[in-house]
Amino acid sequence: MSSLAERAVAKKRTPLNRNQIVGFWGAWTGWTLDGMDSFIYALVLAPALTELLPKSGYAATPGNIGLAGSILFALFLVGWGLSFIWGPLADRFGRTKVLAGTIFMFAIFTGLAATSHNVWELGTYRFLAGIGIGGEWALAGTYVAEAWPEDRRKMGAGYLQTGYYAGFFLAAALNYTVGAHFGWRAMFLVGALPVVVSIIVLLRVKETEKWQKVDPSAVHHGSPLKEIFSPKYLKRTLVAAALLTVAIIGLWAGAVYEPSAVILMATKAGLARPEAVKLASLATGLLSIGTILGCLALPPMAERIGRRATLAVYFIGMAASIALTFGWAFYLDDGLYIFIALLFVLGFFGGNFALFSLWLPEQFETRVRATAFAFCTSSGRFLGAGVNFALGAMVLHWGTLGTPVALTAIIFVLGLLIIPFSPETRGQVLPN
Repeated sequence: MSSLAERAVAKKRTPLNRNQIVGFWGAWTGWTLDGMDSFIYALVLAPALTELLPKSGYAATPGNIGLAGSILFALFLVGWGLSFIWGPLADRFGRTKVLAGTIFMFAIFTGLAATSHNVWELGTYRFLAGIGIGGEWALAGTYVAEAWPEDRRKMGAGYLQTGYYAGFFLAAALNYTVGAHFGWRAMFLVGALPVVVSIIVLLRVKETEKWQKVDPSAVHHGSPLKEIFSPKYLKRTLVAAALLTVAIIGLWAGAVYEPSAVILMATKAGLARPEAVKLASLATGLLSIGTILGCLALPPMAERIGRRATLAVYFIGMAASIALTFGWAFYLDDGLYIFIALLFVLGFFGGNFALFSLWLPEQFETRVRATAFAFCTSSGRFLGAGVNFALGAMVLHWGTLGTPVALTAIIFVLGLLIIPFSPETRGQVLPN
């Protein structure tokens, strides 16, 4: 009987209107291209630095490439960390206008990265692109949560999050085709295409009714950034930021070093460099498929067992899969395809980010929602940048990639200790 009742309720779900559909696809496409842009760097890291390091006065040795790559990626994450500035702007001027601005910014500076003459220019462009990329998730997540009906917004968060990892898959496909034939500069040029999406979002997507109903004086004359640190919100702001920091460190440790790990293992197994690069692209595609499935599986689980229990399941899965993938399979004599198979599992639990798209909007009122979302999703990038730099130094010092990345599994164990301090919002409607 209960299953029949659930199906009856599902059939009565509120239909989406045209603006909700167009707005979702605008946000999803922007988030997809955001993911593509983020992962382009990981895929073209080696060839780009091999060319640019000598032009910058440094030898293109494996150690220098690894260290320079970590420094540049740390700069990218610092730029992403600064993207919290978009939140207060969105709370004041609206979701869609500022969302379009974030897409435009990351697209322009990604395209300009193709013109880099040295590592300093590349680092500057990636830093500025990071500021735009970091804002897109906060504003897309806020928009979908506010625009979609209450009975559909939870699954909408899962659908939205698939976009980022579809972008990983798209980046891998482009690297397999465009990158393999035209080089790393062409890959960055492709990253300029989201400019078109920003124009569509700006012209065709209306603001959410929830934001329009907010008292203008509460936003224009108040300070959303100050309010999320008021006694009312301080605990949930700090806990959410800490949990996202855990997720960020784990994602980038696994995802960013995955192509390099596959290439190293493939060449060690006797594959030629071009074949190894193509295999890395295929492995990235498998990782992305796993993550997309993890994003889709998460909202129903969060509705059934709660937000905190769901995050705990995904954090345990991340800790185990990172340790097995980089700490065990990476060092097997014939572990290449075991490593690639485990990437699917790693990807699935990497879908934990979908929970934050669902959960963060439930914890904050409309007048500060974008600010809180942007701060919580951006602040952890600073620590992530430091961890990424430390990983690069450990890889250089130890002469191995697997163990340093495997050690990041520890951060998920610490995350499990933080989860009990977070609010459980299952069954609650989005606050006004």
